[in-house]
Amino acid sequence: MPGTLYIVATPIGNLEDITQRALRVLREVDLVACEDTRRTRLLLSHFGIQARTTSYHEHNERQRADQLCKLLESGKNVAIVSDAGTPLISDPGFRIVQSAIEHSIPVVSIPGAAAFVVALVASGLPPDQFFFAGFLPARANARRARLEELSPLSTTLVFYETPHRIALALRDAREVLGNRDAAVARELTKVHEEIARGSLQDLIERFGGDTAARGEIVLLISGTTSAPRSAATDSAVGNTSPSDRLVERVNELEREGIEAKAALKQAARELGLKRAEAYRLLVAQKNRRSR
Repeated sequence: MPGTLYIVATPIGNLEDITQRALRVLREVDLVACEDTRRTRLLLSHFGIQARTTSYHEHNERQRADQLCKLLESGKNVAIVSDAGTPLISDPGFRIVQSAIEHSIPVVSIPGAAAFVVALVASGLPPDQFFFAGFLPARANARRARLEELSPLSTTLVFYETPHRIALALRDAREVLGNRDAAVARELTKVHEEIARGSLQDLIERFGGDTAARGEIVLLISGTTSAPRSAATDSAVGNTSPSDRLVERVNELEREGIEAKAALKQAARELGLKRAEAYRLLVAQKNRRSR
């Protein structure tokens, strides 16, 4: 009989958040596969667990998946854990689970903390429907394109973000999505936990300074059907997305008799967009209006 692969959620900060079931499984398995063995050993030591560990991460997961499956097929039980929270959620582990399923090895999930769920239920934004998009792209153009892609959704948008990029992400979200209600949750379950709520413009003012925010961050933004938090702020800053402004300017230039390609090129230059990005925004906006 093959062993069982356990997906074990661990605390995202406060060690009291680990479950009794998780502790029992970590004590009983033959091997614990860790994203970072050093961090996991601290957790295991805190609870007096003497478990054999091995590393798995994005650079060795493919190779490690094969090794762990052979161990599981021999009848050994294996638990996988991430540095914090639920494995596979914006963390490695998917290949290991997929490989286990392909080899008919039982896979059991041991539930526990997940940062985006903790943030969502405390954010004050609608939690009944949401779209978790993981990390936003690091590059500005790709980040704006991703936000543009998600802009029609009426569900609450949930992202992970890094401290040094949160200010940029907030500004891009304000430009692309308008001044929606939002929340920034950081250091969840830890001593310095903070959930800042307000409009995107409010949060830009809170996190847009020279001092970067600290800790792991969850960014939540209301869906397209939700009303902006502050009409006065919208009026002052402008609530038109780059794609709307682009389409309006292209239409103006075409009405003046300028050929379509030349109008797009000029509008892109005026709005500070690269031509390829402007073309993509124009097509996305036309597709959205044709639905």
